[in-house]
Amino acid sequence: MKFAAITLAAATVLFVGGAAQASEKVSDVDYLKANRCKGLAASIDGVVDEAALASFVKGARGARANYIIERGDAEFQRARKEARSDDRKARLTAELTGPCQAFLGGASSMAKQGSASDVVNQ
Repeated sequence: MKFAAITLAAATVLFVGGAAQASEKVSDVDYLKANRCKGLAASIDGVVDEAALASFVKGARGARANYIIERGDAEFQRARKEARSDDRKARLTAELTGPCQAFLGGASSMAKQGSASDVVNQ
């Protein structure tokens, strides 16, 4: 009986530890949102560090499927194009200083803050 209880406790600890470790991984959706933020930062100077976003995207690229990487590149280009519009600069700057900040601290920081689901998908 003690053996079963100890085995159950050990399995629970391993499961909880594995779940915590898995939550630090960057989802495909967050990878795409980080690419959008990177595109905005590339076009709106001085708001956030574009190099930090590029580093995050590069680190999150990992073993993603090719279609996710291609979609990320498309998100980057679309955000750059959108940021050229003067009438959208205020909203996009607010996006950079708000939801995009989650990607500046790395994967472990993002896991603490939750996903960046506030980024507006357009």
